[in-house]
Amino acid sequence: MNTTGLISFLKAAGRLKHIKRTGWVQAGVPDPESVADHSHRVALLSVVLADTGRLDASKAMRMAVLHDLAEAVTGDLTPRQKTAGHEAAESSAFRGLVEGLPAEQRRLYTEIMDEYAAGDTEEAALVHAADKLEMVLQALEYREAGDRGLDQFLVVEVPPEYRGLYGKLLGTSRPA
Repeated sequence: MNTTGLISFLKAAGRLKHIKRTGWVQAGVPDPESVADHSHRVALLSVVLADTGRLDASKAMRMAVLHDLAEAVTGDLTPRQKTAGHEAAESSAFRGLVEGLPAEQRRLYTEIMDEYAAGDTEEAALVHAADKLEMVLQALEYREAGDRGLDQFLVVEVPPEYRGLYGKLLGTSRPA
C-alpha cells in the first residue's frame, strides 16, 4: 500500500473539518457546522435509509462518505454560487484526491462518485435525498437554538419515498 498516498488522502479529507458550510455562514448562523459534520450525518442517514429500504447500504455509505470530499479542494458552494463548470471542477478535484490510493480503490470510488453525480440509481437518489434531509434537520436544530431566517433551507424536493420523512421533520419543528 502506498502509505504516502493514503496519508495525503486523509489529510485532504481532514480539511473538511475546518470548512464551514457556506449557506449557514451566509445566513448568519454563529459557529455553523463544518462540511465534515454534515457529511457524517448524511452517511448515517444514508445507511439507515438504505437498510430500511433494502438497498445496497455499503454502496450508499461509500457514496455518502465521499459525496463532499471534493469540497476539500473546491470549497463549499451554495447552489447559487455554482457555475456551469462546477461539476467538472468537482470531478477533477475528486480524481486528484484519490490519485494516491491503490488502483482498485481509485476505480471503485470514482465509479461511486460518477454514479452519485448521475443520480440515476436508487442509492444515488437516496444519498441526494439524505443530503437535503440532513440540511433540513440542521436548519430545524439551528431554529430551535434561536436562529432565524432559515426558512429557505426547509424547502427541498425529495423523491416520493422520502417525502414522509421530510414531512415528519417539518412537523417536529416549532414555528419561527
